[in-house]
Formats: sequence, structure tokens, C-alpha cells
Amino acid sequence: MRKVVYAINTTLDGCCDHTKFNPDEEIFMYYTQLMRDAGTLLYGRKTYQLMVPYWPDVAKDASAEPGMGLDFARAFAAVDKIVVFSKTLGSVEGEKTKIVRTDIAGEILKLKQEPGKDILVHAGVSFPAHLAAHGLIDEYRIVVCPIVLGEGRRLFEGINLPGKLQLKLVESTVFKSGAVALRYLKE
Repeated sequence: MRKVVYAINTTLDGCCDHTKFNPDEEIFMYYTQLMRDAGTLLYGRKTYQLMVPYWPDVAKDASAEPGMGLDFARAFAAVDKIVVFSKTLGSVEGEKTKIVRTDIAGEILKLKQEPGKDILVHAGVSFPAHLAAHGLIDEYRIVVCPIVLGEGRRLFEGINLPGKLQLKLVESTVFKSGAVALRYLKE
């Protein structure tokens, strides 16, 4: 069965707002590898609209400079399937992208049964909090950046758990910048 992996950057004070800070090249390459390991991407409307058409356009741009942005864009474009969970999004781009409006849990359980690479939920706060509250995330990849912002959307903001969510740390990586990539499995 495929795993659902949630990956996000956060500050020491839990801010996940990508407009408040940017990852360095080493962190960017970490996320590029996560993208390469994914066969399916799951997004809520807001994150989908941030990612598409930006990254597919970068991947197609013949004048794009080689490097971390282009590598990430190509990894993004190579993913087999994108599923957007939204009740308000009117349409999506591309043949490999679909909108799911109801039965999030049922759709994710169906995706987990399909053969292929992992399912990646990359970024976002509200949608992943909903998935976590329903026990649908198997692995958490959290990169903690050594910065305190004091403002912005927080990791798991608004989560409504039926009980305690217990995680087990299985890996940690320290980057040159002092950021730490933490890999947790749901117990």
C-alpha cells in the first residue's frame, strides 16, 4: 500500500507561510527528491493555485536557468497524477489533474491501494490538518528553519483531533543552514 507523506517547511515558532521566508538550495533539493519519490500529489485549492501553472511553466521554459528551481519544476511535471480537493475550484489544468469535491477519505484510501510511488501532500495548513485529523497521513516530513517570525499561518492551525496523534521520529537531517529535516511515522 502506498503511503501518504505530508511535507512542509516551518519556522521555530511554527509559521508555515511561504511568503514570510524562503528555503535555501539544500532544502530546495530535499523537496525536489521528495517530489521525485512521489507518484501522486494531493492539494487543497489554495496550494494547487500557488503551484499550477507556475511550476509546469518553469519546466517548459527553454530559457530557464539550470539549478534548483528547474530541477524542482521538472520533478513536479513528472508526477503521474495531481488530485485537488476543493468544493469551490471551477477547473484544473492538464489531463493528469482532477478535482475531488466530496469523500476525501474514500478517495485517499482508493489512491493508497493503487500501485506506484508515494502520495505527497506538499505544503498547506488547512487541508493537511484535515487529513491528519482523520488519520490519513502516514508520514510527516517537517523541515524546521532556524528563524522566528512571530506571525503567519501555523503548522496544524485549526486541527481538530479526536485524540492524541502519536508520531515516531525515524530520521533527522541537519542542513548547513541549521535547518533540520524531521521524518516522523504515524504510530
